[in-house]
Amino acid sequence: MTAAESTRQLGAWVSELDTPDVVRDRLALVLLDVLGVTAVGAAQPEQRALRAAWRAPDGPAPLIGAGRSVTVDAAAFLNGMALVSLELDEGNKYAKGHPAAHGFPAVLALAADLDSTGADTAAALLAAYEVASRFGRATSLTPGAHPHGSWGVPGAAAGCARLLGLDAEQTAAAIDTAAGMAIAGHFDSATTGNPVRNAWMGASATSGLAAARMAAAGMARNTGTAALSLGTLLGSFDPGELTAGLGTRWDIQHGYFKRHASCSFTHPAADAVLALRGEFPAAGITSILVESHALGAGLTGTDWTNRLSAMFSTPFVVATAALTGRVGPDSALDDPAVQTLARRVRLVAADDLTARLPAERAARVTVAFDDGTTLTREVPNPVGDADHHPLGEDDLVALLKTWLPRQPGLVDRAVAVSHELPGLARAGDALRGLAGPDEKELN
Repeated sequence: MTAAESTRQLGAWVSELDTPDVVRDRLALVLLDVLGVTAVGAAQPEQRALRAAWRAPDGPAPLIGAGRSVTVDAAAFLNGMALVSLELDEGNKYAKGHPAAHGFPAVLALAADLDSTGADTAAALLAAYEVASRFGRATSLTPGAHPHGSWGVPGAAAGCARLLGLDAEQTAAAIDTAAGMAIAGHFDSATTGNPVRNAWMGASATSGLAAARMAAAGMARNTGTAALSLGTLLGSFDPGELTAGLGTRWDIQHGYFKRHASCSFTHPAADAVLALRGEFPAAGITSILVESHALGAGLTGTDWTNRLSAMFSTPFVVATAALTGRVGPDSALDDPAVQTLARRVRLVAADDLTARLPAERAARVTVAFDDGTTLTREVPNPVGDADHHPLGEDDLVALLKTWLPRQPGLVDRAVAVSHELPGLARAGDALRGLAGPDEKELN
């Protein structure tokens, strides 16, 4: 089956999609996570500075957690950046990235503008997730390419097309057009701490909006562009993955939530260290060996220059977990003890762990002490993965209230919206309520 034919089937499916009962609870949980994590990101000083520099005019779409509503495109872009800025956003190991982050900011902004029904908004969010994840499965990026803003753009377009009520042909055209708007970003932009990596998610949101609008205007076509942009230029592309198990397999049920503010590849190692902390002897740590799968073996940096580069450093994450017991959005970047221990962390690829991808993203950690003893722990997946110690609503709420100590009411509001959305006659006011209090009230 060609890319155009697969996209045609996918467009037909999206145009008729409703939210089945089997995924309703999981969709609510993913939405809660997206809303809460976006608010956590929005509270960071650099995000406040960006909003001030953006000078977005007032409009119908909320800046989640930022105290005001702005134009649709500004909200989609800025919420997308805030969502991924602290590496706390939900992800999916089978898609090899973050389906919700690619599509939800665009859908939520457009739904607020259109004052869409809650049922349509929920269906559009589900469409955004499933389409993005299918494109993630279908795409094998060239080594060195970062997954933000590439294969996920069709998810944003699919969700927006569903909200706009586009027919099957128009929806397929929107999805294919979005596949031709991929960003070619290098993974090292993240490890070296360049925030352009966060902007790729904002671009995904606005590109998805543009693709859906082009389709609504009759300007878009489905020509199988994905096979050229995501395949020929950025890697390889298997169009059969776009329709495999369509309507019976729901990738949203197989994602992961994060309890550490760091790249997901670092989480299994952090979890292993945290599990061992209660067994640490009084002697000091002399070295930590982290064995990882091939995808995570490159995160070896010990000279982080900002929080972004630290979040992509396994030595930083492991040392922070070992010494402080947590890796949060406020973990210190300049702690001399963490810096010293990080230089004693060695990260290597292990063939046996790589062989277990994608079902497992395992790590094996061996901690050595100056009395000659060692402790070893292996974990198959991060805590929070749907297949390994999944996090439920109570867990997410507790994390979000820890990260948003000044806005507990906003977390409660996000919980309410996540549950009530499918039954709302109109979603606009509920979504705008997620902007929360004006920033001046929090200062």
